[in-house]
Amino acid sequence: MRFFKSMTVLLGLAVPLMLTGAQAAEEKKAKTIAELVAMYDSSGCIDCHTEVHEQWQKSLHARSIFGPENTGRTAATFRTTIENGLMEWEHSGVQEPEDVGIKHLMICAKCHLPQLEDAEDSVAQEIVKNIYAFAEDGDEEAAETLQTLNIGCTVCHGRNAIIHKWTDGVPQKNAVYGTQDGEHEDENYPVMKESKIMKESILCGQCHGLGPNFELENPTQCATLYGAHLYTYKAEGGVETCQECHMEKSGLGHDMQSYRSPEMVKMALQVEVEAEAYQWRDGSTMTPLADVIVELTNKAGHPIPDG
Repeated sequence: MRFFKSMTVLLGLAVPLMLTGAQAAEEKKAKTIAELVAMYDSSGCIDCHTEVHEQWQKSLHARSIFGPENTGRTAATFRTTIENGLMEWEHSGVQEPEDVGIKHLMICAKCHLPQLEDAEDSVAQEIVKNIYAFAEDGDEEAAETLQTLNIGCTVCHGRNAIIHKWTDGVPQKNAVYGTQDGEHEDENYPVMKESKIMKESILCGQCHGLGPNFELENPTQCATLYGAHLYTYKAEGGVETCQECHMEKSGLGHDMQSYRSPEMVKMALQVEVEAEAYQWRDGSTMTPLADVIVELTNKAGHPIPDG
């Protein structure tokens, strides 16, 4: 009898503890854009990795929700997705932009802002509000807010640095992941850990993906680059990784660019042109003609363009 009384007391203690743990987990979810930015802040990396940070700032990773500085094209595409997708899908639960939650934005944010999973619906609503403020009114403050959301150091070198979590565990909160183990001179990230995938294409493949995202309630077909890399390049004996071409051979480092970059176009495409102009009648009455033969050879490890 004494045993059961003791067990009852222990269970009574355990339940509040479990509730407290659940509440603590809930508290870790960001409630505002500012809180989410703070959770993945990498400003502490700048002092030691200044050159890398300057390179990264030129990349679209630095503005993954907003897009190119001069156009905000990505933010505009989010708006299109809301109006031409979510609001038209009968069972999405979205009738107005204000109805958009985290699960709705994840059809894009799975890649454009994967850490959005660590936020509450209020953050999704704040993002949508700023997208519309920028798109409809050209609100500069909204544009600046959207540009604080990005794929920064702590995403690739932290959150997404481990894929096989059953074999390799989950990323440590106090660690930065790279190519070796050791100490790291940062009070927030004092540990340096090796990521088995840091130099492998699969790291990039988490976002530049395989095709349909079947794990979502409404699968989307967007990035297919990693799948194409595997099935059309690796399958034919290709050995180079995304990092080798886009970071090392290009000389761009963390300014990772795509088909719009002159450097990447030069590396990826071989262009041969043969042309012959001729004029067989009076030039004042006939337009001169030309025969032009253009031969394009794709030297990249994937189709162009892709994403």
